[in-house]
Amino acid sequence: MLLTLFCSACKTENSNTIKSSYLGQKPPGLTPIPFAPGLVSTEIYEYDGAFTPDMKAFYFIRRGEEDKKSTFYEYKYNGINEIWEKSEIASPWIGRPVISPDGKIMHLGDRYLQKTDSGWSELQKLSPPTVSNDSMYIMRLSSSAIGTYYFDTYIETDSTFPIRYSRLINGKHEEPVALPKAINTGSFLSHPFIAPDESYLLFDAQREDGFGDSDIYISFKQKDGTWGNAVNLGAKINTNAWEASASITPDGKYLFFSRNVGSDNFENVDIFWVSTQVIEKLRK
Repeated sequence: MLLTLFCSACKTENSNTIKSSYLGQKPPGLTPIPFAPGLVSTEIYEYDGAFTPDMKAFYFIRRGEEDKKSTFYEYKYNGINEIWEKSEIASPWIGRPVISPDGKIMHLGDRYLQKTDSGWSELQKLSPPTVSNDSMYIMRLSSSAIGTYYFDTYIETDSTFPIRYSRLINGKHEEPVALPKAINTGSFLSHPFIAPDESYLLFDAQREDGFGDSDIYISFKQKDGTWGNAVNLGAKINTNAWEASASITPDGKYLFFSRNVGSDNFENVDIFWVSTQVIEKLRK
């Protein structure tokens, strides 16, 4: 049974005006803009956008549609007709998508799908030691090119949500280890995204140096292998609203993240994108 069978009523619609890369959108510069207005970013709640490594499929989650609690969508490029086709993959949603650098696994928190010749596999669940007990919940998991997992860990008795990592050794993942305080400082540490070469880690948190609600931070790995103190991405990325779920497109050109543009009730969240030059400026 493939992923398309999870939804109660899978639907596909053609968007004849969408062509070329990034759903036919004009790329941004150093100022974030909503991604694909009217197609992806609308007047309700969209978050966690993810492209496949070949940039021919895009996944995201939408909440707030009539008669739907939440829905997992795919835009897939049809090279024959040169259009992007939108499909409803799963309703309700099945996790926050982060696709591995080799494109073989779609991580969905503490669950995942594997790529097959005919599509995505059945939904599978991570096993110990990555997930140690039923009280631990992973909101988002990201993997590096060598298979190291980086993930947040929601545990009812721990409000800090520490971010952990688990190395892949001889085909098995080691016991997770909490990252240092250079990263794990503040509260609501969530939605980590690791660069494929593990040169930096993106995540969001509430910290004293923030602009208000949750902000997006970055920590660069130092020459000696340690993690540098996390740096706020600044006022162009972070506002007094909620910003979260940052990731980088597989081609390395754009930073994607979600921002609350509605009220404190989060009725309107959009997916934004911006040039990764914002990261290079901080790296320098």
